[in-house]
Amino acid sequence: MEVDDRISYLEQRLQLQEDEIQVLKAALADVLRRLSTCEENGLSLQRKGPTKVCQLLKGLPSKPILSNGIIPQKRSGGYSTSPSSPKREPAHVHLCGEGGGQLGLKPADGYVKMFLRGRPVPMHVPHALVATYSLDTKLELPPKKLKLDWVYGYRGRDCRANLFLLPTGEIVYFVAAVAVLYSVEEQRQRHYLGHNDDIKCLAVHPDMVTMATGQVAGTSKDGKPLLPHVRIWDSVSLNTLHVLGLGAFDRAVSCLGFSKSNGGGLLCAVDDSNEHVLSVWDWQKEQKIADVKCSNESVLAATFHPTEPALLVTCGKSHIYFWTLDKGSLSKRQGIFEKHEKPKYVLCVAFTENGDVVTGDSGGNLYIWGKGGNRISQAVPGAHEGGIFGLCVLHNGTIVSGGGKDHRIVLWGRDYQKLQENKVPESFGPVRTITEGKGDTLFVGTTRNSVLQGSLATGFSLLVQGHTEELWGLATHPSLDQFLTCGQDRQVHLWSVATHRPLWSKAIEDAARSAGFHPSGLVLAVGTVTGRWLVLDTETRDLVTIHTDGSEPISVVSFSPDGSYLAVGSHDNFVYVYAVSEGGRKYSRVGKCSGHSSFITHLDWAADSSCFVTNSGDYEILYWDPATCRQILSADAVRNLEWATTSCVLGFWVFGIWPENADGTDINAVCRSHNGKLLVSADDFGKVHLFSYPCCQPPSHSLCGHSSHVTNVAFLPDDSLLLSTGGTDTSILQWRLV
Repeated sequence: MEVDDRISYLEQRLQLQEDEIQVLKAALADVLRRLSTCEENGLSLQRKGPTKVCQLLKGLPSKPILSNGIIPQKRSGGYSTSPSSPKREPAHVHLCGEGGGQLGLKPADGYVKMFLRGRPVPMHVPHALVATYSLDTKLELPPKKLKLDWVYGYRGRDCRANLFLLPTGEIVYFVAAVAVLYSVEEQRQRHYLGHNDDIKCLAVHPDMVTMATGQVAGTSKDGKPLLPHVRIWDSVSLNTLHVLGLGAFDRAVSCLGFSKSNGGGLLCAVDDSNEHVLSVWDWQKEQKIADVKCSNESVLAATFHPTEPALLVTCGKSHIYFWTLDKGSLSKRQGIFEKHEKPKYVLCVAFTENGDVVTGDSGGNLYIWGKGGNRISQAVPGAHEGGIFGLCVLHNGTIVSGGGKDHRIVLWGRDYQKLQENKVPESFGPVRTITEGKGDTLFVGTTRNSVLQGSLATGFSLLVQGHTEELWGLATHPSLDQFLTCGQDRQVHLWSVATHRPLWSKAIEDAARSAGFHPSGLVLAVGTVTGRWLVLDTETRDLVTIHTDGSEPISVVSFSPDGSYLAVGSHDNFVYVYAVSEGGRKYSRVGKCSGHSSFITHLDWAADSSCFVTNSGDYEILYWDPATCRQILSADAVRNLEWATTSCVLGFWVFGIWPENADGTDINAVCRSHNGKLLVSADDFGKVHLFSYPCCQPPSHSLCGHSSHVTNVAFLPDDSLLLSTGGTDTSILQWRLV
């Protein structure tokens, strides 16, 4: 550890010295530019040939200089490879001629130069535009906007009691920063988009119309804190009615519950601070009535008693507390287990018709606490093998319990005798929450972020599928309304846009990072974090072939437009090129492209498959010949090419996506529409931006819904829909162009 720390310290010192050298060079370059300008404006205009100052200037590397002559401040550390680096330095754009490095544009060899984190990024202007191009030109806003059309996924991995059926026939749940109202019969979704970071809990008012959702703390794009709070909203109009607790909660709001016996005028909430403060609010007045330190351990549920207006119940690690609200203060009685096994966690709580409290715990026990008391009146030990994560009291008075380890859903009579049971398929994960549907239908949320529908008599089938870990891989089918996603959870899903469900899913050995379809659509490639990449048959999901290139993550896999090559971009700084034959079923390695000094981030092919362009983690733009794997050094050979796709975040056609104060890692992905009129970018702040294409500093439309960095974006073949993937929020959002 000491050696590692010492090495890290020396690396930081070296980087600081390099930064100081860069700043000194920049300062000298600025002085020389100023002297050169003076010479050119004075007697030196009569001289033939370059001045000594100009000769010196040409020998210096170009470095970032603001138009007002201010030298940029040096960085405090090395360049980050993180997709969400907190460091921020301005992005500056200069229009330059390749010869002298001064502001202006030479008609013969003009290029745009942008600086990211102190590094120059030259981008060549096509010959046809050199004479007329101007940095000052502002394009109009794109003619269309994006509207959220569908949300794939559900947050069950770490949230509880967050799935309810409304009288409208919609089920309500959440994922990322979106509360979803999903009508299963009509196959239609509506979305509440009032939050600006992850929703963590949900409560439904007794009127079954008013909703409460609580969110976590976050940070805005400009570094300002986003405070955890509760939003009260109308599920019919989707309008926000009240906002509670800005500045009152710490870290996150983790539990919510409306009162039930007094018209639902009160709301209880538990935050995620060390003391897990329990607070009670008059939500219509937006006033806090009482608060108290609940527990130093985690609190998993907080709810009002259905018939006792002053009684609240909380449960969690090693405790169940019965709280009495009296004149603005909360007093507690601890649940006493006596002869019964005290569980490590009390996981869930529900109320019977007669007012008894039922709890499920990590030991698999059902305990019944008599109404108004804090002692166990009845017990069903070992009701499940492993924890009981969900409880639901049905309209007829029977109780349904859902198990974690055993995946069982059990129906209990009023006398707590087992009446019926069934099992959730293991591939969907343990039961997280249960809610009653129409008739004997049950809706089940699972810890693998899926929602199931079914009954104890018939079993359960998939209704909502989700990923469970960070999500990066996204690719759309070249001709059909299908798309593929893959992520850290080692799951590959091929989705149907028509049904909003996977056509098939496949578990692979390694966490996945990237994906790409063959132009025929018959096979697809998936890159993993271990350097392994595999090709799957899109019809049968069978493995066609598997290869390994290096041991670093494969950040991009891309077939050439004619299907004859596959380029594999790796974090080991190389691009591996394969010749493809037999319709994507045979691969032979051509070689590897060596020239980047940082990891490969993005790749695009020329429309005629003659070459491809790559971006890297240190903001290089390099061009390659796939037949020889050699770098193309001639600017004239590539500046006028037509590109089949636009997924590189650096280049002349897209540099306007970078805001003035951009960090080089702010933008994770871009995608051009197939008709060539629109461009979409995905950033680190949960936003999807829509631009007109080409994009040279125009305004944009910004869309919210993700709660973490947006990792990828892609249009369907007909440009009617756009897909975006969230990183740690694991969601897939589908946007419609309107």
